[in-house]
Amino acid sequence: MANAPAAAHALDVLTFLAGRAGPLPAATIARSLGLPRSTTYHLLGVLVERGFVVHLPEERRYGLGVAAFELGSAYTRQAPLERLARPRLTRLADQTRHNGHLAVLHGRDVLYVIEERVAGRPSLVTSVGVRLPATLTATGLAILSALPAAQVRALFPSPDVFVQRHGLGPTSLSSLRSVLTTTRTRGYAVEDGLVTPGLASVAAPVLDHSGHPVAGVAVTFPSEDDAHVEQTVQHVLACAAELSTRLGHRGTV
Repeated sequence: MANAPAAAHALDVLTFLAGRAGPLPAATIARSLGLPRSTTYHLLGVLVERGFVVHLPEERRYGLGVAAFELGSAYTRQAPLERLARPRLTRLADQTRHNGHLAVLHGRDVLYVIEERVAGRPSLVTSVGVRLPATLTATGLAILSALPAAQVRALFPSPDVFVQRHGLGPTSLSSLRSVLTTTRTRGYAVEDGLVTPGLASVAAPVLDHSGHPVAGVAVTFPSEDDAHVEQTVQHVLACAAELSTRLGHRGTV
């Protein structure tokens, strides 16, 4: 990164725009990323020229361009994360005899990309392509716990963006931070009844080469079925660690 600061900053801009609900003014991008305005405008100009960013002059805002969509589509076609994760999720489900999941962060939601179902286990609301609020799911909490505090704050700027099911779940940034602190200290996320009453989940983040959480690995089981929960947690942690290593991460998950 130190040898290619312009490339790093350009990727920061694209990543930041990808996490927002809509186009943003250049000043907001510069302020949020801690970049000089002149640098930000230069980066945006290059990205606009290459089609990765589109400029909306009437609104004085910038958003993702067609080239960014094409790049995302290429990723979808190759599906490297899913290819690496699927056999490991299958093994995790076999080891724990619980339904397994792999989900990625999509705005303030998690998007489920792999579901490994175990015969005879309870039916779930999750399925491939389903989105759920990140603050209510074990996978979401695992991912959020590994994000920088500033990014979490940007995702959840006010109480009105928090969603609840069954009257449960964090309702403010301070309450979310408390949950995330506990999750980081413990090393894994726990969710019990926030999505479906009577069902609990444990999850761990999957980290890439830079330590960024690209996904969450989880298993779901009946809340009262906790006789082997510690063993289940260890299997989840091992799965996430192995997948992180395959993605180039060299630290501990």
